[in-house]
Amino acid sequence: MSAALKLATKAKGAPISPYRRSMIAKINVAKAQLRMEEADYRAALVEVTGHNSLTKCSDAQLARMLEWLASKGFRAVQGGGQTGSVRGGLASGATHPMARKARALWISLYHLNAVENPSEQALEAFAKRQLKCEKLVWANQRDAYKLIEALKAWAVREGWPEAGSNARTQSPMLLQATLCGAILRKLKAAGIAQPGWDLLGASMQLCGRAIQADPGQKDASTADFQRLAEQLGTVLRTRSAGAEPPLSPPSERQ
Repeated sequence: MSAALKLATKAKGAPISPYRRSMIAKINVAKAQLRMEEADYRAALVEVTGHNSLTKCSDAQLARMLEWLASKGFRAVQGGGQTGSVRGGLASGATHPMARKARALWISLYHLNAVENPSEQALEAFAKRQLKCEKLVWANQRDAYKLIEALKAWAVREGWPEAGSNARTQSPMLLQATLCGAILRKLKAAGIAQPGWDLLGASMQLCGRAIQADPGQKDASTADFQRLAEQLGTVLRTRSAGAEPPLSPPSERQ
């Protein structure tokens, strides 16, 4: 029995009703699954119900709090008489489709040298400005396009036009390959890469390893282009401030 349930039972001097027990249990599950900090939870509880403790709430106020938690992503599953389980989705930031897409775009912008800080905290700060929501994990999925479209538009401005296209029309491998191409164009513009280099030449000269540079080949993989994007991005960030002379193609070396 949770602390809230114990306190409620003690305060009333009688066993808590099954309905009230169920409501409090769901709220506690929602709090845990939404990963709410205690201070944030208490602040929300006061804002929604006017009380800082579930034991002081009426049944109607408990229902109102549960509705608020549901608006932030909590979904209770009824099954076998049990309550309090939560479906995958917004309740888990690591698996939420919006969060995954936003995180991938954020890291891609880091490789493009557009984002200085690739951390989750930096993404959260950007998402907060776009969604007007304190935490990404609480965001409404229906508003996901605001964050995703903002990141896509940013990527397009940074020279990766394919990021703004419909993802359904491009494979993950092709998107990663075009990201590598966008980074390579920045490397050339900065004088770090030779104008005539393709991705294969850049991977050899700047990263010290050959990579299958044609996404249409059978032995190419999304992971290959992800690694290349990371490596080219590292070169772009570390050498942009004071670019070293570009390396010469192997055929021009003595």
